[in-house]
Amino acid sequence: MQKNTSVEEFISKNKEWKEALEILRSILLTTEMKETIKWGVPVYTVNDKNVIGIGAFKSYVGIWFYQGVFLEDKAKKLLNAQEGKTKGLRQWRFNAVEDIDKDLVLHYVKEAIQNQKEGKEIKPERSKTIEIPSELLMALDANDNLKRSFEQLTPFKQREYSEYIATAKREATRITRLEKISPMILDGIGLHDKYR
Repeated sequence: MQKNTSVEEFISKNKEWKEALEILRSILLTTEMKETIKWGVPVYTVNDKNVIGIGAFKSYVGIWFYQGVFLEDKAKKLLNAQEGKTKGLRQWRFNAVEDIDKDLVLHYVKEAIQNQKEGKEIKPERSKTIEIPSELLMALDANDNLKRSFEQLTPFKQREYSEYIATAKREATRITRLEKISPMILDGIGLHDKYR
């Protein structure tokens, strides 16, 4: 993931989508939202709550609505980019600059702002218990240092590692992932710390 420090830097690194990103940004800047950079990408907030983000990918430029599940979406523009994983997030993709209907985008944006002001929000569901996959459990039982280091991690980091192993479909992939994360656990760092 790119580490950008400004929206201008983000746009300059995405030359093929420069015009589309500038159009989307200009629409968002007409509202009361505050522009910021989070996770290296432009994010627009109301009362310090994430409302909208913009991003550029190989085949499209997109605008995502953090609580897009609450939008009416009468024009049927929104999709759930990770069906089964994301509950509130919805994305609107544009494959060309000509696809951007400024008035319609602004309509969706204003609705998203209003929803945020009304407190419409899906909070992530977090299980209190962490299900540690068998491969990780066996590695922890076999190595006292690894077990001690894992137990000293925050529950969030323990869950990250457990899910990383558990989501691998093949046993060989789970073993490879376990070999990759063991030194990180021993160093007391989280799976995605370098991106935070």
